[in-house]
Amino acid sequence: MDNWLKAALDYIPRWLEYQMRLTDQPGCAVAVALKGRIVLEQAFGVADISTGRRLTPRHRFRVASHSKSFTSAAVFKLRQAGRLRLDDAAGRYVDGLSPVVAEATLSQLLSHGAGLIRDGEDAGQWQDRRPFLGESELRAALREPPVIDAGTRLKYSNHGFGLVGLIIEAVTGEPYCDWVRREIVGAARLRETEPDGPAARGVKVARGHSRALPLGRRLIVPGDNPTNALAPATGFMSTASDLARFFASLDPAAKTSILTPASRREMIHRQWRDVHAGAESHYGHGIMMGKAGDWEWFGHAGGFQSCHSRTIVVPGRGLAVSILTNAIDGPAWAWSDALIHILQTFAGRGAATAKTRDWAGRWWSLWRTLDFVPMRDHVLVGDPALAVPFTDASEIAVNKRDNGTIRRATGLANFAEQARLVRGGDGRVRQIWFGGTKYLSEKGMAAELKRKYGG
Repeated sequence: MDNWLKAALDYIPRWLEYQMRLTDQPGCAVAVALKGRIVLEQAFGVADISTGRRLTPRHRFRVASHSKSFTSAAVFKLRQAGRLRLDDAAGRYVDGLSPVVAEATLSQLLSHGAGLIRDGEDAGQWQDRRPFLGESELRAALREPPVIDAGTRLKYSNHGFGLVGLIIEAVTGEPYCDWVRREIVGAARLRETEPDGPAARGVKVARGHSRALPLGRRLIVPGDNPTNALAPATGFMSTASDLARFFASLDPAAKTSILTPASRREMIHRQWRDVHAGAESHYGHGIMMGKAGDWEWFGHAGGFQSCHSRTIVVPGRGLAVSILTNAIDGPAWAWSDALIHILQTFAGRGAATAKTRDWAGRWWSLWRTLDFVPMRDHVLVGDPALAVPFTDASEIAVNKRDNGTIRRATGLANFAEQARLVRGGDGRVRQIWFGGTKYLSEKGMAAELKRKYGG
């Protein structure tokens, strides 16, 4: 493992821990894989706010629309075996469909290009107002024509992936969950993943949580309901490490996978651009794609009534990042983007040297908390409260062991001023002076606040 990656993996948990405290999230699990091997796995917070039970990396989460990537992998595995084709029409395998829906191809369904309704005319299952659709209800909905013409734009549809599940059942002669559990989950050697809930007795599951508003406090949202005929779209339960390893195996450069390189390339090939999204965003076959900083990524996200999650792979670099949160407002999307930016920064700047490593640490003032992050011959000064901690970061050139000059900063910051470390009698750093401001440890800042303001 490169030194820059080791340094990044050391910083990532420290940043996430601060974000957890800042946003008052119940729990979060993170995993990073390098070439399919887990190199970081950690959990923060609690699995259940009502009991205070600590969250562990072994707790499973509802990972919702990550399910679509597993379902797509199932289709591509069947295609490799010659049992179906991407241009096969849905009506070839499933009867009773609207004539127009029957013409939709597997490729269109997997890429959300079939024009089908997203969640039906009553999407109450997403509000816990009704159960998820059973097969008869899904088939009844699929007797209705599409909302728009197929092949005209990206139009996300959980019903469309429910239909893909019916096709898989028709081809294999088995229930979707049974076949996928054996041929996809089992074949990929994922030991903490299930195609649908509820979890088996004895399995650790992270309890979900509502937003704090409008009640002013979070409530438990169990999230243990089965998703029935919509399991292919949203049923899966998993851990961050299983997701990181599975999605890493979809990288065309991965050496181990249940799919051929050709299938993996086609899965992540861009089918649609989301022209109405603020950021560059594309969809392939059961796979999301985009760009964070200078790095392109593929993966998927998921939102259940109880959890929010996202997994990103940086193809060609062998890196996969998975973030799972157990609240409906969990910032999994923002945090996974931030982790990619953090990794990029370390990759571009390198790890600390003997000259700079003593500058590492988190330091506090009345106004701000700053992370001093040494990289090669300089120190980057990040703000852990920001969505991307190194946004507009100042940069210290270390001149001597404990002295430096702020050689890069915004116009409103402390450009060309001095920075220095203050050590105690034991040689350990006790304070940092940065552009005329003294920064203390968290404990030291807390003590100063109490002395000055009481409480």
